[in-house]
Amino acid sequence: MRDIFILTVHLLTTIAKLLGKGGARSIVADSLLMKQQLMITRRHQRRSPRLTPLDRFLLGFWSLFLNSRQIAHAAVIVRPSTLLKFHALLRKRKYRRLYSSNNKGKPGPKGPSKEIIEAVIALKRRNPSFGFLRIAQQINNTFGTAINKDVVRRILNDYTSDNEGNSPSWLSLLGHTKDSLWSTDLFRCESILLQTHWVLVVMDQYTRRIIGFGIQSGDVDGVNLCCMFNCAISKQGVPRYLSSDNDPLFRYHRWKANLRILEVAEIKSIPYTPTSHPFIERLIGTIRREYLDRLFFWNAQDLERKLESFAQYYNQHRVHQSLDGKTPVSANDSVYSQRANLAHYAWKSHCHGLFKTQIAA
Repeated sequence: MRDIFILTVHLLTTIAKLLGKGGARSIVADSLLMKQQLMITRRHQRRSPRLTPLDRFLLGFWSLFLNSRQIAHAAVIVRPSTLLKFHALLRKRKYRRLYSSNNKGKPGPKGPSKEIIEAVIALKRRNPSFGFLRIAQQINNTFGTAINKDVVRRILNDYTSDNEGNSPSWLSLLGHTKDSLWSTDLFRCESILLQTHWVLVVMDQYTRRIIGFGIQSGDVDGVNLCCMFNCAISKQGVPRYLSSDNDPLFRYHRWKANLRILEVAEIKSIPYTPTSHPFIERLIGTIRREYLDRLFFWNAQDLERKLESFAQYYNQHRVHQSLDGKTPVSANDSVYSQRANLAHYAWKSHCHGLFKTQIAA
């Protein structure tokens, strides 16, 4: 009697599953999917079982009959990393088919010969003042070739290591001394109550140190911009030059008049080219990525207090790749920092525990 009751319960459960969402196809697919995974796991291998093309086909085929919840319960050997890797491969295959050339068998243009490359490099080394066009004409006149200045340019860019690529930019040249060139720019951030705040950041071009911040809640006009700048530099003095972009806010007559009163010469970056103003743009990205994106602030006073704390950490304790691993304060080699012992050191907390650095104990 007990066995008959159990069989009846199983029969009713099976009928309910068949009448539910997915029907018999879902149950059969679930069973076959589990059996295929068990067959894969029973293979005698030292490491994880390797899936054959047939295994991949069967697993993908049976999963078509299951919904997302059933797949999550039925996936025994398939991990999320496997699905992510499979998706990445499909994405690469898609873009390879969309943007790759169909004429794969057609050879491309041949580059210059080894002899021409050596001749161009030797001519440039013996005559550093020769330009690309003059080198091309000299080679063609001497050897009877037909290369142009673009070929010479590619040869010298690929096969030489001149110091021209490592030469400083105009901004770096003008700001080679401390406090001679500062850069400024605006960025926007939102409080925890989604109220817009504008931040004017001023940095020293040479030492990469943060001079100060000017904060304005709401819209910014010419008067507010001048007040923000004067507040940012109130404790640091004034530079000789100031670099800014072509934002309309930096074209107000009040802004220009304020710089004339302070006796600061303004240098404009190239319009619509953020790379011509790289240091301040990178600093704004660092402030957003490392600090503002990881905390909330309530109002302008709270934002000002937190940015001052970040400026202290940034100037005194954060090392920079462009400064050869030094901090902005020690960039001029006039500040000596005490070295810590690897066997005995302590930790210092910055920005209320958001950053921690080692110090000498």
